[in-house]
Amino acid sequence: MSLASNNCPALVLNADYQPLSYFPLSTWSWKDALKAVFLERVNVVSEYNQVVRSPSIEIKLPSVVSLKDYIPLPEKAAFTRFNVFLRDKFICQYCHNSFKVEELTFDHVTPKSKGGKTSWENVVTACRKCNTHKGNKSLKKIGLILKKKPHSPNNFELKEIGRMFPPNFLHKSWNDYLYWDSELEP
Repeated sequence: MSLASNNCPALVLNADYQPLSYFPLSTWSWKDALKAVFLERVNVVSEYNQVVRSPSIEIKLPSVVSLKDYIPLPEKAAFTRFNVFLRDKFICQYCHNSFKVEELTFDHVTPKSKGGKTSWENVVTACRKCNTHKGNKSLKKIGLILKKKPHSPNNFELKEIGRMFPPNFLHKSWNDYLYWDSELEP
């Protein structure tokens, strides 16, 4: 059977059966998942119906794996461009419209040229049009109002926000671990 490495991804759960991250969703290629199985670093929680074969073995591809060793997530979130977008839910904080990641920039509320710092408390998500319009002016001078005051999120907050943005691919075996508005059976 010929499989592309992006087919049959495995959902990766921490040892507490929670996804390592929601956005981006923690997944491994089927090759990486099988490697981790053979190295005994993970437990197979669920499998696809697809198999891979060698001359001496046939194995079902894992659809969900859990790490054997718990990886504690740091409480403090990394200050990255993507995490700023995630904190702001991919919404321009000036025009209040949603955008795709590639259509976003980040903006210093208090411009760097006026002493503004590059920090969680001074950087917001902006669309290109609003960012260009604002330039290095103050919000008051240009009449823009922030959707919400920027703040430093923790990893738990970003993880919860990430749950609102399910990926394009969701295998049915993942539902019990993701909790995306799925109806529970009685």
